[in-house]
Order: sequence, then structure tokens, then C-alpha cells
Amino acid sequence: MKARYQYRFYPTDQQRQSLAQLFGCVRVVWNDALAICKQAEKLPKNGDLQKAVITQAKKTDERLWLAGVSVTPLQQSVADLGIAYKNFFDSRKGKRKGSKMGLPRFKKKQGKQSARFTLNSFYIKSESVYLAKIGDVSPIWSRGLPSSPSSVTVVKDAANRYFLSFVVEIEPVQVDAKNQSIGIDLGLKTFAFMSNGETAKSPDYSRLDNRLRRKQKQLARQVKDSKRREVTRSQIAKLHNQISDTRKDFLHKLSTKVVRENQSIVLEDLNVSGMVKNRKLSRAISLQGWREFRQLCEAKSEKFGRKFMVINRWEPTSQICSDCGFKWGKLDLKVRAVTCVSCGSTHDRDENAAKNINKVGIGHGHDSKRTRIDRKTASAAS
Repeated sequence: MKARYQYRFYPTDQQRQSLAQLFGCVRVVWNDALAICKQAEKLPKNGDLQKAVITQAKKTDERLWLAGVSVTPLQQSVADLGIAYKNFFDSRKGKRKGSKMGLPRFKKKQGKQSARFTLNSFYIKSESVYLAKIGDVSPIWSRGLPSSPSSVTVVKDAANRYFLSFVVEIEPVQVDAKNQSIGIDLGLKTFAFMSNGETAKSPDYSRLDNRLRRKQKQLARQVKDSKRREVTRSQIAKLHNQISDTRKDFLHKLSTKVVRENQSIVLEDLNVSGMVKNRKLSRAISLQGWREFRQLCEAKSEKFGRKFMVINRWEPTSQICSDCGFKWGKLDLKVRAVTCVSCGSTHDRDENAAKNINKVGIGHGHDSKRTRIDRKTASAAS
């Protein structure tokens, strides 16, 4: 299976200029190819697009400077456009999972920039990486590569940080699981309630989020294309990166722990896109990264040879007693603990939901004979 290994590096001033020229050429080639696709009645082939926007364009005075960079990232940019169109058509036909994808859009100078080198345009030395027409760059090798990479992508994010992202082949990891299965219920105040009684609290993003709000208000009042606005934009990008890096570190550690210790991982299919329409909770929900956690668990389950399952979002996991299967119906969100009038057991709302998620995931469905709502359920005293 394939995986990405990412390392940060600090280019010299000359390399910054060369990378800026490379990112600009990659962006122009993408935009030129996209313009041709939008005007054509039938989508051109990649070979014809590369000939039009690279080979023939270099012979014109307007695009003569394309010859100053390696041709491989330019070819990869056209290939990426073809993949983007394929994903769009597959999404419309129902061949691609997930939400509907939109058409490819033109790239802008601001924001994240990237360029991909394949095997014929880069190689790894002892402590550095040679990139065609860029030179040797020295990444911070925080860990070794498990195998020889097939490609490397140079990335510059909105906060002007530079990274090398390698694509490598990795072998599945054989680790014995401590537990047979686990169900996880995701929340806001506490990120994850688990069926074994454990909880995981998410980091506190409030301080960084408040600073981000102030900077966004400041940016809205500043004159467009001014130097002060550009400084504020850079500060906002750095705050976004701090929040993203903090969340990513937490999610990686939690997902690794969950997948290592359990043979089967069961999550609930949350309608996050619908939940963020709640104006009062949208910002808090967006900060949690529920979708990212699900993707990490799914990818690491494949790596460790685990079974990953997602149950239907309409399963009444918070409406049923996890001990006896009695259904008490919908509960108000302010009710955090419940006493079942059928068996008398008291449950924490989220822990009870996690246990039910685990039961549904491993095949022990709720007993339909016990799911009656003809009696009321009492809230447990705090």
C-alpha cells in the first residue's frame, strides 16, 4: 500500500526564487489547459493538452519562460487536470464515493502552491534531495523513508512554509490487538466516548480561535492589495496552521492508539455537512475534525490489518438501553444521564451510545421486541 512521508525544509534565497518561478509555471500551465478544456466541445487527451500548453507554448514569446523550469512538473500538472475531470465525471455517475465533486477551477497566486517531480527529475543523496533545475535541498529527516519513493511533491503553504512530500510503498504492520472490538461516539466537549469506558478530550482551540477571529475582522477592514493587509493575511495563515497542526497531532495519536489496541473499530456515519448548518455550533464542529479522524482510522486499519466499520446514521444508538435493549425514545440534548425504567441501570448518554454503536457494528443488533416507547424514562440525578 502507498503512504506519504512529509518533511519540512528551508530553501536558500536563490532556491526560493527558483521555486516561485516553478510554482508560477505550474499554475499557468494548469490554467491554460483548463481554459482549453472549457472551450472545447469534447475533452482533449492529455497528450494533446501537453503539446498545446507546454511544447508549442515554449515557442511563443508569451510563454518562452516556461523553458526555464523542469518539464516534469508541468506535465504532471496537465495529468492532474485530467484526473480532476475524471473524478468529476465519476462523481456525477455515482462511481465515486462521497459528496458530489465540482468542476476543476483556475488556480490563484495566493494560497497553497505545489509541484510534483517523478523519478526522472529527482534523486535522494545521503542527507539532501536533488530537484531538477532547483538544486540540492536539505529536509529535516525526522524519520527515515521505508522504501524508495516514486515521486516527491514540493509544497508551499499559505504561511510560506516549504515541505517535501514523498510517496512510498509500505508493508502492513502485524500487531496483536488487545481487544476484539470498540465503538466510538464522537462529541464536542469530549471528542470521543468509547465503549470500554475510556474518553478522549480534544485540545483547547479557544485561545487560537479568538486570535483568529480578531485577525479576520482586522483583515476585513484593511485596504485590498495593501502591504498591511498582506501582513495580516500571513498572520491568519499562521494561526490556521497552528490550529491544524494541533488538531492533526491529536487525531494521529488517538487514531493510532485506537487501531493498535482493537481488532474492529466501529464509528457512526455522521452528517457533518448538515450539522455545520447550525449557526451556533458550526464553528465548534468544524474545529473538531470528525471526518479527518474517520479517514485516519480507516487508513490505519488497512495498515494494521484491522476491520473498520461505519454504521448507519439513523441507528437509534442514544435511544436504547445498552444493557436490556429497551427503547426510551428521543432525549433532549441537555439530558446527559439516563436511568432505564425497564432494568433500572443508569447510563451516561454518550457512553451508552458508544456501547450501542459497538453492538450494531459487530452484528448484535437491537432486539425489536424490546424497542417499545410506551413508557417514559427518567433522567438520572446529577
